[in-house]
Amino acid sequence: MKIKLFLPAASILLFAACQNKSHQETDTVNARTEFFDKAGMDTTVKPGDNFFLYANGKWMKNTQIPKTETGWGSFYTLYNDNLKNLNSILENASKANAAKGSSEQKVGDFYTSGMDTLTIEKLGIEPIKPLLNKIDGIKNEKDLINFVAEGYKNGEGDLLGFGVEPDDKLSSKNALSFSQAGLTLPDRSYYLEQDDKAKKIRSEYIKYISKIFSLAGDSANAAKYADNILKLETAIAQSHSTPVQLRDPQKNYNKMTVADFQKQTPNIEWKSVLNKLGANTDTLIVRQLKYYQTLSALVKSQPIEIWKEKLKFDALNRSANAFTKKFRDAKFDFFSKTLYGQQAPTERWKSIVNATDDHLGELLGQLYAEKYFKPEAKERMLTLVNNLQKVYAERIQKVDWMTPDTKKKALEKLNAFIKKIGYPDKWKKYDDVEVSKNTYYANLQSANKHAYKEMMDKLGKNVDKTEWGMTPPTVNAYYNPSFNEIVFPAGILQFPFFDFAADDAINYGAIGAVIGHEMTHGFDDQGRQYDAVGNLKEWWTKADADKFKAKAGKVETFYNNFSLLDNQHVNGSLTLGENLADIGGLNIAYDAFKLTEQGKGDKKVDGFTPDQRFFLSFAQVWRIKTRDESMRVRLKTDPHSPEMFRVNGPVYNMEAFYKAFDIPATAKMYITPTNRLGVW
Repeated sequence: MKIKLFLPAASILLFAACQNKSHQETDTVNARTEFFDKAGMDTTVKPGDNFFLYANGKWMKNTQIPKTETGWGSFYTLYNDNLKNLNSILENASKANAAKGSSEQKVGDFYTSGMDTLTIEKLGIEPIKPLLNKIDGIKNEKDLINFVAEGYKNGEGDLLGFGVEPDDKLSSKNALSFSQAGLTLPDRSYYLEQDDKAKKIRSEYIKYISKIFSLAGDSANAAKYADNILKLETAIAQSHSTPVQLRDPQKNYNKMTVADFQKQTPNIEWKSVLNKLGANTDTLIVRQLKYYQTLSALVKSQPIEIWKEKLKFDALNRSANAFTKKFRDAKFDFFSKTLYGQQAPTERWKSIVNATDDHLGELLGQLYAEKYFKPEAKERMLTLVNNLQKVYAERIQKVDWMTPDTKKKALEKLNAFIKKIGYPDKWKKYDDVEVSKNTYYANLQSANKHAYKEMMDKLGKNVDKTEWGMTPPTVNAYYNPSFNEIVFPAGILQFPFFDFAADDAINYGAIGAVIGHEMTHGFDDQGRQYDAVGNLKEWWTKADADKFKAKAGKVETFYNNFSLLDNQHVNGSLTLGENLADIGGLNIAYDAFKLTEQGKGDKKVDGFTPDQRFFLSFAQVWRIKTRDESMRVRLKTDPHSPEMFRVNGPVYNMEAFYKAFDIPATAKMYITPTNRLGVW
């Protein structure tokens, strides 16, 4: 389980598009206004009434979301800038005639194959026909399970959501875990809710399934197949845990023997399945047992022909973007347009850059880091991280609700953080990945086979804590409780988050808050349940745990009151961890900022005091405008609150913010000191 700062929305990236400026080194006294968009503010809104709109209101009113995007703003602009840089690398590699087997050859030819739409159009669905023929050969439930298991080695498996990852309660060892799977829509609610919007999406989903089968050459039966698949997935959805339930690490840790698992899912021969998966183990972790119990029952009760229809659809849907334009357009029309509101398809080159990053991430990442990430940026970031870590230690020591014993263990955990900045110290190898210029589908298969083998080779072995969960160009950050690590890829270490030329107020309000956010994840409602070495283990006294839960409960209630669109409320339970991290992260970043020369002073820059500049930097980092359709999906499935509340929630609970903007008690968002939230 990784706790990320930002979350991609299903198969659609939440971040995308626009060029950022280059900045030159400068000092605090001469800090330039280009680091802060004064024109984007709406000073007709009082800071105490809605700080997000005060900082970003004009920009929000005047900004148009590009047709090819689901939203627009800070992350999108940096993400797009990174895409342009990656595309430059790939274009050059594709023309380099590099030696076979080299990083340049593999990423260059992969990119070339994806851009070769003439060959892709000519091939049609020929590349996937062998897989479809295998599905046609399924005769009974035993054949079904054999097919499901055997396919994973070739990147073609289905229905089993499994992986090799650290055992939550023995984090030094890798274990096999099984999670719920089998759905195509974002989560169970899309199948089970009965409001008009949910019904409309299901109606469009049926049309999409039917379209996929028609494009594959079976239009006569397409409508029937679509109806059958929706009914089957609806039955599966009833077994799924909700997004809130998935956040409880204890309830999602069920370690059992293979024999015990077999007793509870009698229609799936697990010894055979594990053998086909290449998994030599007699114990495993089942995260959502109800799903596998339901799958076992459905394997027996549902006609084999309906299962075959679902397997075919899953295969075609999974690979649709590797097929002809008609397949790509059909997938876009449903997923991107209907679900997320995107009005026009993403440019082809962007899709293929992303695919290269997804499948050959550390080959491309190595080339990216060499060209675009300076060693001094890593050093400056490490200094920032260390500064915030010291401040966090002081805050833990000062909290009045925690006993000395729990404080001691909290400090041990904080001091044990593994810090990863920029890119890995050692790079993954892709020697077994075969890449050619005119075989895009085969290239994807080869990369998937490699990824599967890499994963399964870890089973039963010691965990390698040098491994990264994101590629270097990623515009994101995360905390991983099993590793007890905080990770900041090179992609996010750029303006507007981080810039050498910016004054401390800007950097601490932006990347400082990100660093504090990730550190706080180690002590949020999920992360706090893992100890200093990453084990899911109770290290709190009961009294301290109860006090934490009471404080966290107030945060949950506070965010429940925020709403958007047609009175769609934030889910305080789903977003609790991220909200705790936002509040804690900003407080820690502010305390660290106050230790800097600028933070100690009161010299104005561009008309703003250092403290005002700190809070405005934080607010403009979250300057994002999102399509309504995409926001509806996020409110159901995303553990992050919408950006307005990621700004307003933390600042209105900080005394320093009230002082910085001289906010009176009559302000709309004013919270009395005794009611302000705070855990860390």
